[in-house]
Amino acid sequence: MSDLTQSWTGSARAADRATIGARVKAVANSPFARRLFVLALLALAWEIAARVQHNPIMLPSFLETAGAFVEGVTVDNLLGATLASLSVLLKGYVLAIGIAIVLVSVAVANSFARDVLTTLTAMFNPLPAIALLPIAMLWFGLGEKSLIFVLVHSVIWPFALAALSGFETVPETLRLVGRNYGLKGPAYVARILIPAALPAILSGLRIGWAFAWRTLIAAELVFGVTARQGGLGWFIFQNRNELYTDKVFAGLAAVILIGLLVDAAVFRAIEAATVRRWGTQR
Repeated sequence: MSDLTQSWTGSARAADRATIGARVKAVANSPFARRLFVLALLALAWEIAARVQHNPIMLPSFLETAGAFVEGVTVDNLLGATLASLSVLLKGYVLAIGIAIVLVSVAVANSFARDVLTTLTAMFNPLPAIALLPIAMLWFGLGEKSLIFVLVHSVIWPFALAALSGFETVPETLRLVGRNYGLKGPAYVARILIPAALPAILSGLRIGWAFAWRTLIAAELVFGVTARQGGLGWFIFQNRNELYTDKVFAGLAAVILIGLLVDAAVFRAIEAATVRRWGTQR
């Protein structure tokens, strides 16, 4: 009896070890673990390069930057500057997406409107938003409105181009299925066109977010005031003038961290709930 008990206990332990091993392997092979490993490698390479160069004004180490980041959040209002920038960014981003959706909707329904939108996109998409800063300051003055103006320009054209391309590449088979089911107007767009074009729409949202983030930081580096408060770009610019390079890198790290968080928490979550679940994207 004891032999059977020992045998059963040994089998249970082996099964437990196999289960634990499978879970560890699954976690190690997850996208989050792989990205974390890449970030750890980059941090290690950064630390080694900084120690080899041994010039903190030119290249502070990763540990020095991490300390400056903590100090910036707790003492130097890095968090407030980040929130101020994000507030303006979201206003410009949402406004641009709303305008682009209207333009694309009209362009999908009308061939002349499509030609107008493609022409405007070809004209304004290559134009850097930062080049419009002088005009923005003349029209709206120094402040939030100027920033929102350049943000709208940086987002609206790449998103409109991606969304329009997505709608135009919807397979004719899917269009025929929608018509055979009697779908028309908004129902046809919502049930056939949008799901089929969603990968392109999400790509446009991603590109627009990246363009908006870069444009905002560049604009704040030039005139910096965001709703009567210095933004994240201004935080970087001020510390660069005072040769606090570790705090400059801390500001840049804040930009990178926000980009990673938005990509993981927003865009990838939407992908997992929609296009990946539907099998329209790997």
